[in-house]
Amino acid sequence: METTLSYNESELVKSLKERDNQSFKYLYNHYSNALYSIILQIVPDQELASDVLQEVFINIWRKISTYDQEKGRLFTWMLNIARNAAIDSIRSKAYQNSKKNKEFPTVVDVHTNSQMTQLNVDSIGLKKTLETLKSEHRVLIELAYFKGYTHEEIAAMEEIPLGTVKTRIRTALTQLREYLK
Repeated sequence: METTLSYNESELVKSLKERDNQSFKYLYNHYSNALYSIILQIVPDQELASDVLQEVFINIWRKISTYDQEKGRLFTWMLNIARNAAIDSIRSKAYQNSKKNKEFPTVVDVHTNSQMTQLNVDSIGLKKTLETLKSEHRVLIELAYFKGYTHEEIAAMEEIPLGTVKTRIRTALTQLREYLK
């Protein structure tokens, strides 16, 4: 019979930095679904999203010593690793080439994936948290963090100056940080 372990964030980080396998298993079991949801919003292919998730946890294991609790929460740090890995994967030449060479399926069920992703994001409370933002800020956060667009791409899409995009995103992140405290 396995003992169910529970960690607060400080204990978890300390155990991970000590390379404790049990704490890493706990981390994976408690955070993999949330990170997979975020990755899946950027990477449309479920198989590739699963590969990216595995890469993310390898990076977390390798880079945990660089995590600084003073700079932010563990989940936020992991979310940034996941987001960056997802964006890197869809910008890679291999992904771009595979996208060009794939045949389109005859039947596409768009609602299944988006509903599953929406459910997972809602289950961790991100949608509710984002609703606390002004719509002009929420749209930019969704484009940048959930769709993987760069600030320059967002500025072009929304037809607003780049500086405004950066300021609004920074303001939104500050508001989210305050809301989550």
